[in-house]
Amino acid sequence: MNSNDEWTVGRYLATRLEQLGIRYLFGVPGDHLGPFLTIMHATTGVRWVGTPTEIGGGYAADAYARVRAADADLAKGEQGVAAVAVTYGVGAFSLLNPIGGAYVEYVPVIAINAAPSYEQWLNYQAVGLLTSHMSQRRESNLEVYRQVTVDAQVISNPGLAPSQIDSAITAGLTERRPVYLEVMDDLWNAPCAAPQGELRRQERPFTKKHEEMLAKAVEASVKLVERLGTPVLWAGEEIERNRLERELVSLVQLTGIPFCTTVGAKSVVSENTPGFTGVYNGKASLPEVRKAFMAAGCRIGLGTWSTSKNLGGEKSIGDDWIVAAREGVSVGAQYFPDVQLARFVPALRDALGVAFGKRAFETDLYALAHAKDRQVPANTIAFLTGLSGTDYPEELTYDGFFQHMNAFLLSQAQGDGPEATSPFTVVSDAAFALLGSMNLRMAERASFVAQNSWLSIGYSVGAATGVALGRQQPLKRPLVFVGDGSFQEICQELSTHVRHHLRPVVFVLDNEGFYGIEQMLVSPCYYKEKPSDGADFYNVLHSWQYEKLAEVFGSEKDRMHGRELTTHTQLESLLLDIADPGNDINRAPILARVRLSRHDYPRALQYKIDEKCK
Repeated sequence: MNSNDEWTVGRYLATRLEQLGIRYLFGVPGDHLGPFLTIMHATTGVRWVGTPTEIGGGYAADAYARVRAADADLAKGEQGVAAVAVTYGVGAFSLLNPIGGAYVEYVPVIAINAAPSYEQWLNYQAVGLLTSHMSQRRESNLEVYRQVTVDAQVISNPGLAPSQIDSAITAGLTERRPVYLEVMDDLWNAPCAAPQGELRRQERPFTKKHEEMLAKAVEASVKLVERLGTPVLWAGEEIERNRLERELVSLVQLTGIPFCTTVGAKSVVSENTPGFTGVYNGKASLPEVRKAFMAAGCRIGLGTWSTSKNLGGEKSIGDDWIVAAREGVSVGAQYFPDVQLARFVPALRDALGVAFGKRAFETDLYALAHAKDRQVPANTIAFLTGLSGTDYPEELTYDGFFQHMNAFLLSQAQGDGPEATSPFTVVSDAAFALLGSMNLRMAERASFVAQNSWLSIGYSVGAATGVALGRQQPLKRPLVFVGDGSFQEICQELSTHVRHHLRPVVFVLDNEGFYGIEQMLVSPCYYKEKPSDGADFYNVLHSWQYEKLAEVFGSEKDRMHGRELTTHTQLESLLLDIADPGNDINRAPILARVRLSRHDYPRALQYKIDEKCK
């Protein structure tokens, strides 16, 4: 091994990861990657977390980056970023899905692909000799990753390696998106220069032209509010990604404007914050939340993305909207390009304060909606605030399960108001799990993790690894909600939980072996009557005894607990055990199978049945 004063490409890259605050490198090893892992282990404090699958390693890195970014001390210049490493071809193509998700959702992940040596490529070029995992197209891996990263580099010259590594990582930090580094395996021990300086995000300059455009956007926004009155804020993903939660709260406190969040920005601030009105998701919102949101005179989207899971059932917004996102501001039909969200939010706050006075818009949108529509369901807000432990029927349903979990999370919160904390971070998968969990009341900021745009099924189980390792101080236990179809994609990642003693609680929502969301999207009338005329054959899964996988992945040395839940009484018993820190069950991961009817579904999707099955 090289002495401490000798720098190699492998040591250089490993050191850069450590300097970025990365403590764990996820992935699947291979012959091309092995030398780098040996160097990293010997020269840095970054620890290798091998996962059973590349896709699971990618999900873990994605979630690790999210929680590290959410917890970063901005005053100290801390940055949330993660890394995952695989071997060329077979490993890189398996990793493509998670990196694609990180690209779509603006999550900075460094994808490291250990490639065949330069010598091997020369052999192929001269005599056509292919070695393991190689493609006849030398740039095949690079070209694919160029589609889902903001910078992709092939490193074949050790003299250029430092500048290539630094420029790629800087681009990822700046754009908050993934980057790709393909390193030929005969470079790991090749000499190179030592690292110089720190790698940091490069802020876009704020010019006179930007200042003028910002002023025009703010002026137009104030005029729209003057004309339409009573605004509601809709806080979105870019508030979370850019760590603008303080600016959001400041705007709410000064103006009194009530606010909702998107599903993707759920818990961007504590949902105990005064003025919080719920998660708005179009027609899939709780009826009370949707009516309250639409009762306002105008809507102001801050960092909100127009996705199907943020606008459930809605196809567009309207001319009574202001939307600041994707480096521009739309005010009705007007558009103001190149306006930075970080400057727009405080500028709008100050302008509204001057134009209308402090707390001028403080109002109860629920009451306003109730005055306009006497048919608002009276029990909807109870879902947001939690039900008592005696209000559940015996049979488990999607909505009943999440109501029960909501009450449990509220009971475990420590403290009151926006400063409350929770011992859990909720990690939700796509489909019915996400639609059920989106209305949980999250007392602590940044306590909810989900893929809201990419929606790769199985994400949550791999992501639990990243959440658990990223939140050890203070310790936050992942509470995972995943459908049975999603779980079957990624069940191997339970092995990582057990091996590293991470102790997540994974609830598998088993609706009798069924892709419920796909049935709802294609043929929702299946759910209208029971019994129906039959499910679409391609949505039927092979049913597993999920709770018994605890015996497969656990051992006497590394334990895991499995439970089968068919009633609220059984669920309550498990939750009481989880709430007891002295209970032996809490020393290991828990896998709970939640038995649900194939005909059940979250009521958030009732609108689809009402619209298509008249």
